[in-house]
Amino acid sequence: MEKPDLNKMWRTWVKIGFRHQLTYKMAQDTIRNKMYYILQLQKMGEISWFYFLFHNKRDDPVNTHFDLVFTSDKEDPSEFLPEYCIDTKKIPPMKKISGIDMSLLKDEDIAEAWKIIGEQSVFIIELIRTHKANVESTQLQIAQFMHYFMNSLLLGHKSILFFQGLSPQLLSTINSMQLNYLKDYVPF
Repeated sequence: MEKPDLNKMWRTWVKIGFRHQLTYKMAQDTIRNKMYYILQLQKMGEISWFYFLFHNKRDDPVNTHFDLVFTSDKEDPSEFLPEYCIDTKKIPPMKKISGIDMSLLKDEDIAEAWKIIGEQSVFIIELIRTHKANVESTQLQIAQFMHYFMNSLLLGHKSILFFQGLSPQLLSTINSMQLNYLKDYVPF
């Protein structure tokens, strides 16, 4: 994954399914199939960088979506994006990342920070595709994989999802953020 050219950013949406019928398996299948194809577009050179997050799509409160942001040298992404990518729009350069203090990063390079976030999306796709497609990988299974990230960073003896080994201040911040986050989304 290369650093994104912030002047060539696009946003599109990938539907997961109906909000009130959402399951963890639906999200996994969307990652395994639809987001994997986005990774293939990156490998083919149609896009140079991407990331995706689970976000509300304000004009579609009935469904859940992955918010997909990518960069491309192409003038018209509709030429290569699959039909399930909807409402694709060019967006202004994203020069800030919510919750990331750029002054802490070497060279304060926002593009380098976005590159790391893109690499995380690739990791998530590969993590899901490592599991059998015909079964639902439990959230605990995925959390255990994430444990290896968190533990090596001294952020707890388990994944941050378990909130063990965290300072009271960090735990309070996470709980506050999680409550704000969960009020807008359907938990799995």
